[in-house]
Amino acid sequence: MHLRELFVPSAIKLDLAAETKDEALKELVSCLGIDEKSEGILFKMLKRRENLGSTGIGRGIAIPHCRSLVVTRLRVAFGRKLSGLDFKAIDEKPVRYVFLIVAPPLEVSHQYLPVLGKIAQFGKEPDVPDALAELSTPEEFIELLDSKDV
Repeated sequence: MHLRELFVPSAIKLDLAAETKDEALKELVSCLGIDEKSEGILFKMLKRRENLGSTGIGRGIAIPHCRSLVVTRLRVAFGRKLSGLDFKAIDEKPVRYVFLIVAPPLEVSHQYLPVLGKIAQFGKEPDVPDALAELSTPEEFIELLDSKDV
């Protein structure tokens, strides 16, 4: 399983309008194509997860994630805010790249943790933050994932 297989262009936002962490979470949840009530539930679950500890892993990257009954399969989204968002990241620097992962509580494919790990590993590659900053289209994002073979 490769990350590029999970991302669809409609769930890739290279110009987040959000000015806060909460706004970014809501904006990315809205990319998943679920109903409004489910979006609200998912946002609350993501906030609860963030309250346990920031998902900002450093180097300008955050990976908010949770399990929820509002999705029937693993769903992912990516958002970019070049001016940065305060995510209370572990390195205390603004987050510019947000990878959202949502999975159902019981997931037959068992992809949730491997996907979380692959995104974290991808984010640690030295050239990735700069490459993410240079993207012009969602398709280029998918091509970047492909070129890194993740």
